[in-house]
Amino acid sequence: KMVDPTLAEMGKNLNEAMKMLEDNQRKAEEEDEKKYARKDIPGPLQGSGQDMVSILQLVQNLMHGEEEEETSQAYRLQNVGEQGHMALLGHSLAAYISVLDRERLRKLTTRILSDTTLWLCRLFRYENGSAYYHEDDREGLLKICRLVIHTRYEDYTIEGFNVLYAKQPVIYLSSAARTGLGQALCNQLGLPLSCMCRVPCNTMFGSQHQMDVALLDRVIKDDVESGKLPLLLVANAGTPGAGHTDKLGRLKELCEQYNMWLHVEGVNLATLALGYVSSSVLAATKCDSMTLTLGSWLGLPAVPAVTLYRHEDPSLSLAAGLTTSQPVEKLRALPLWLSLQYLGHDGIVERIKHASQLSQRLLENLKNLDFIKTSVEDELSSPVVVFKFFREYSNRDQTSHASQASTIQHPIISNERHVYDTFNQWLGEQLAQLVPASGVDVVELEDEGTCVRFSPLMTAAVLGTEIQDVDQLVDCLKMKIPVLTSTLQLREEFEQEVRRTVGLLYIEDFSWPGLGVVRYNYHSDGKNDDKQEKELEKINTELLKKLNELESDLTFSLGPEFGGQKNCIYIGMVTEDLDVSELVETIAATGKEIEENSRLLENMTEVVRKGIQEAQLQLQKANEERLLEEGLLRQIPVVGSVLNWFSPFQASPKGRTFNLTAGSLESTESTYVSKAQGTGTTPPPTPTSSLAKQRLPGQKIFKRSLRGSDAFSETSSVSHCDDLEKMDQRPTTLAPGQEQGHLETEKREEQEVAQATKTDIQSDKSPRDCSKVEEHGSQR
Repeated sequence: KMVDPTLAEMGKNLNEAMKMLEDNQRKAEEEDEKKYARKDIPGPLQGSGQDMVSILQLVQNLMHGEEEEETSQAYRLQNVGEQGHMALLGHSLAAYISVLDRERLRKLTTRILSDTTLWLCRLFRYENGSAYYHEDDREGLLKICRLVIHTRYEDYTIEGFNVLYAKQPVIYLSSAARTGLGQALCNQLGLPLSCMCRVPCNTMFGSQHQMDVALLDRVIKDDVESGKLPLLLVANAGTPGAGHTDKLGRLKELCEQYNMWLHVEGVNLATLALGYVSSSVLAATKCDSMTLTLGSWLGLPAVPAVTLYRHEDPSLSLAAGLTTSQPVEKLRALPLWLSLQYLGHDGIVERIKHASQLSQRLLENLKNLDFIKTSVEDELSSPVVVFKFFREYSNRDQTSHASQASTIQHPIISNERHVYDTFNQWLGEQLAQLVPASGVDVVELEDEGTCVRFSPLMTAAVLGTEIQDVDQLVDCLKMKIPVLTSTLQLREEFEQEVRRTVGLLYIEDFSWPGLGVVRYNYHSDGKNDDKQEKELEKINTELLKKLNELESDLTFSLGPEFGGQKNCIYIGMVTEDLDVSELVETIAATGKEIEENSRLLENMTEVVRKGIQEAQLQLQKANEERLLEEGLLRQIPVVGSVLNWFSPFQASPKGRTFNLTAGSLESTESTYVSKAQGTGTTPPPTPTSSLAKQRLPGQKIFKRSLRGSDAFSETSSVSHCDDLEKMDQRPTTLAPGQEQGHLETEKREEQEVAQATKTDIQSDKSPRDCSKVEEHGSQR
């Protein structure tokens, strides 16, 4: 078939441009260049212009110039795929088609719009529906609200806000809806915030993320009695946070009772394309309108969102902006029209099915893990998995545990929940960093607190998530759970140890994901607050440096960049074999050592100054004494020389030395007598932890030895002592010929026993091996 040369050239140029933009391989000479090249600096437009290759090269430099560390964005670009190229081609074709003559443009846009709408209605089981294509996913709901206002207020076109003032409209939203949706609708519609009613979720029965239907019924009755007009209800088929679905069937009956419009949105609407659909989501097909975000579900870049709706009056749809008479605006559906044809029905269903299988795979694995709580028990078919690290509260009954949902919380329970939120925040960040292809993120839920969310329908198509990525996510989670549990257990012990240790101050910071926060207390000697604060900062900074120099598995830091306490040592996550007592005592001893050294340096200037003054006085006194001993005549230059030649004056040299350690002047007489300088006073010993102990080879500091190794070492030592006692009890009277041989045998046996004992102590053997050593020693 004949192909339009312009279309062929457009497709060729697009392929070349995408290859150039997606090529992340750097040439060797480009790696040696600076981060910002001279050609990237903006300047005046060139008079002769540039070719397409140079312009695309500039775009590539702008796209990848600052992405050396942000590998996730480069990963997204690599997974655009051919279906993404079709969507991008649609934007180019829309610009090309817009230059056609009006009649051809009308026919073409009508065909594209009707085909796309029919495919989507059949694919998502929405019969006899119309479609509105929009860039902002909130714009479809905004147009629907205008359509309902035009429908319920007949004189709205003429009277405007006067009819709204006479009978105020009310739009109902779930409290689990996305943040800022109600305010955005009121701002765009020109309505006061009092027209927006947030309906609470269930607090006693059912899911905590589903709209309370009974409460909604009472609220609507109160609004009708007060003269208001219930206008529209926004329900969720997959809440933005936890992925729960409202009771759409009962909500539809309630809307029909009060003549309200029901609009549904959410990620679970994607499952309508599957062969099996849960009854809760299937009820969405009976609603008045729904918004679909196909771009994220199918991994299509720059495709519009779609709002499907049912309405019989096309004039009101035109007045609300849902339909347009401008053919160019109808070309918004062109990228989606191309992409749907490229994927086909099977390709679309396969992508949505793959995302659902990923969620089910993760949910099945999470149910077998201890200390992991999921929030989708009532939504087994939901493609969103929300989980959190959680442990039952110790020494507390279920009644107090249930009080977390109450408005007035016990301080201890509130603090523990804050700690769990911090730990789950850390867990989500760690999982996202270790398995970036999983697309997990952290979400804040009103009742559950901080949780980790896995929503593959929103990320899998872009990130290319596979089954092995989910398995890797589970493996990483299994590695992090013991760290979380051990840190949570040792936090209280660490707090008690710090509080009973002199010189340390425990800082309560529930937002820190780790063992805890400690500060070394500086013992002030009447100093002002500014100087004391500087000394405190200096000591704790040096203490942090000393702790990081130790060979340990712990992480010591100054805390978060924003919101942390000043002059504190933040200790990160720990393992169960941590010796908390040794850690705390080491921190106290190191801080004390730094404080004493700091005081020594601080007082050194004053000590040296006083020593110099004292030395000057003693030197002056020594000169006066020398003058009295030698006499006045010996001080005259010529006479003194002649007198010293006839009668030499013998005097012992007197000197002074300044001892920095003792801070005093001492005589140098001992130095001249012994011909060597003395060491002076012995400096005080460096304070160290009393818990310092002998460690096995490879064992790091702050680690408790395994019980099996300790028991074996004690048994081996006892066995070795028994062997030595038996050897001492042997008779010493021997024949002259046997004496030499016996000594050699005894020496050889001692070496063998010592070697066996040394080997057993250094190795990690079981008690059965220890008994063999004892039996071997007894036989000897």
